[in-house]
Amino acid sequence: MSTIAFIGLGNMGRPMVGYLLKAGHQLRIYARRPEVFKNEAKALVEAGAIPCKTPAEAAQGTDFIITNVMGPDDVAQVLHGSSDAAIHGAKAGAICIDHSTIDPASTQAIAKQMATKGVAYVDAPVSGGVKAATEGTLVMMLGGSESDVLKVKEIVKNYAKTITHIGGVGHGQVAKLCNQIAQVINIQGVAESLRFAAANGADLQKVFEAISAGMAGSRMLDLMGPKMVARDFKAGIEARLHAKDFFLVKDTAKEAGIDLPALQTVSTQLEKLVASGWGYDDTSSLLRVLEA
Repeated sequence: MSTIAFIGLGNMGRPMVGYLLKAGHQLRIYARRPEVFKNEAKALVEAGAIPCKTPAEAAQGTDFIITNVMGPDDVAQVLHGSSDAAIHGAKAGAICIDHSTIDPASTQAIAKQMATKGVAYVDAPVSGGVKAATEGTLVMMLGGSESDVLKVKEIVKNYAKTITHIGGVGHGQVAKLCNQIAQVINIQGVAESLRFAAANGADLQKVFEAISAGMAGSRMLDLMGPKMVARDFKAGIEARLHAKDFFLVKDTAKEAGIDLPALQTVSTQLEKLVASGWGYDDTSSLLRVLEA
């Protein structure tokens, strides 16, 4: 069994910690909001996880340092960007596993910083949202050396169903951003289809049933179609998170000189969604943007 630091105890991080505890690993956990230990993460502490006051404290003596935070600045801050960052407590030979979704360039820069202390790095973004994290069925894309990835797989297999080694450091993030491009553009397509159906007076449920059985059928249509038909905009994955990821792709594509016209259009729709106050609702709220 391994000693693991886990940094980031949000809706997805907490179930991951739970699975690692059940597997017999020793967990040292850190949250930027200390009250989390008395509230959302209380059960994890009662199950044996050790609450820590700083990332550096959490990282002390650990074999793996897992991060699951918001964006590139957050990952950099908790790993190496402050006096109490994990790098100051990490031992040489430890491996960082980052489940956050950030851009490839930031990933590679953070990995280089950690390497100065002999700490390896594997980017391991996930797909599936809170539901998959809770069920232990996440889809995971790994970027790192072959030897590091083999070690990491032994840890993440406790909460991931599908684990794919994409390539070197940063390539896991490339795959995750590809996932977001295909996924959210698909959601926009579902929204536009049902908006068109409604504007022409058709029965949305029957339209959904008809097109889902044809070539338009997809996992996103099966997931988002019923939510839009029922006008159930309760978050499965909060739209603000998809928006954050899309803006990362947009910036990365711009720097690389890549023309992604559908991405540009959907980025604008996501901006409108967040500006309308629906960022904490489901991304199926793209339908509401069209209606507005």
